[in-house]
Amino acid sequence: MKKFSFVHLLSAVLVAFAATACKNAPQTTEEINDSTTPLHLLKPDYKVPYGELTADEVKADLERVFAYIDSERPKGFVDADGNEVPDNKRLYPLEEGISLHRGAFRIGSYEWGITYQALLAAKDATGDMRYEEYVFNNLTLLTTAYYLFKERDADKPEVADAQMEQVIHPRALDDCGTMCTAMMKWMKRNESTREHKTTVEGDYVHFDVTEDTLINNYFQFVEHGQYRLEDGLFARHRPQHNTVWLDDMYMGIPTIAYAGIYFNDPKYFDEAATMYKNFVKRMWVPEKKIYRHGYVEGLAQQPTYHWARANGWALLTTVELLDMLPEDHIDRPFILNQLREHIAGLCALQSSEGFWHQLLDRTDSYLETSATAIYCYSIAHAIRKGWIEGITYGGVAQLAWHAISTKITEEGKVAGTCVGTGMAFDPAFYYYRPVSSAAAHGYGPVIWAAAEMINLLCEWYPRTNDSGLHYYKQEQTNPAPLFYLTEDGKGEAVK
Repeated sequence: MKKFSFVHLLSAVLVAFAATACKNAPQTTEEINDSTTPLHLLKPDYKVPYGELTADEVKADLERVFAYIDSERPKGFVDADGNEVPDNKRLYPLEEGISLHRGAFRIGSYEWGITYQALLAAKDATGDMRYEEYVFNNLTLLTTAYYLFKERDADKPEVADAQMEQVIHPRALDDCGTMCTAMMKWMKRNESTREHKTTVEGDYVHFDVTEDTLINNYFQFVEHGQYRLEDGLFARHRPQHNTVWLDDMYMGIPTIAYAGIYFNDPKYFDEAATMYKNFVKRMWVPEKKIYRHGYVEGLAQQPTYHWARANGWALLTTVELLDMLPEDHIDRPFILNQLREHIAGLCALQSSEGFWHQLLDRTDSYLETSATAIYCYSIAHAIRKGWIEGITYGGVAQLAWHAISTKITEEGKVAGTCVGTGMAFDPAFYYYRPVSSAAAHGYGPVIWAAAEMINLLCEWYPRTNDSGLHYYKQEQTNPAPLFYLTEDGKGEAVK
């Protein structure tokens, strides 16, 4: 039998006394009811943050993501044993066995082409030069590698370094379109560097920052190498012959449109707009105001699955096209109307948590991060450009950002991103695509969304009014919960 000491006995008596005292004490808390409490001000149990948001809060999230990708930056070249080769030293001619160092991400992939563009936007939004320096360093390394590997492996059918094979010999728009756009944008920002030449200084070889030869290599494939249908629309023989992928709207159209700016040739504006209209003709589902993922030329019954990230590519294409086309372009009204229709369709499908579903119209499919980030960026950008109403859509963009922020880990990884995805004609394929923080698809969109939310919060003033979030062009200065607005911006508090 267990023995009890005097201390145990005394403790038990004190606990019993305290419990009796609490039970018999008078209850002073007034009952909450409609007469005693403004129930409309009770705090809801939201699953993601809700309410006011500041640019500094967004910057903190942006900095975490940047710190992570910066820590995974490629370190240059390595020899056959994996040892680092001193930067540019004794690399020309490039010896056998040397390859490009691999960080966590491929610096020449389409996902990183998006990330470079997003980082340039982040620099513009924050003034932090580190974001642009990241782009400078990676594109300098990529251009150096392009020159060296092309020279060394010119007489070989395939480049020994698989990462560089994609750069030197692109085989799909994924390999080159978005990277080409990113490099043209970078070069346009830094036109003074375009005349720099390769020089030799002692044991070191110095290369131009982004030689036009690499841009031309990319652009030649976009314009002439990618398979097209009879009307010029991008298509693939995958998974069926003459299959149109919604992804290719973004992989190719912004590249062609920006070529109009880069090469100062308006024919590319017309080509991009025509291509855009041909995609809409085949892929747009007007009754739902969203796009299908795939289309097979000649089929009477088209496979129609509304994959979220593919709709993100279409939305991002529309935003980019409006940014690039001249204001007086004949197709601009059609593209602007398409933007408004698509945003309206997407907003009707946003979940209560701020995310969008992997299959947009199937609420039992999982909530996905990268598509949500693309929508967040595009909607916030459209508000800032005056293409849609901030009062109507500001809260939608901000709720999306709040959702995204919950997927940024302490170390800056982006969780909840669908991995690379092909195409299928059944729902299970999309429902069960894995998600991973290693998927590069999440980082560029999240950085771009952060940059644009910072811009938006510098122009608009989100406040809760009667517990609901609203966007105001005039700052509301009353610290108490708002109810009525006043002309001076102080607002009348809830009573």
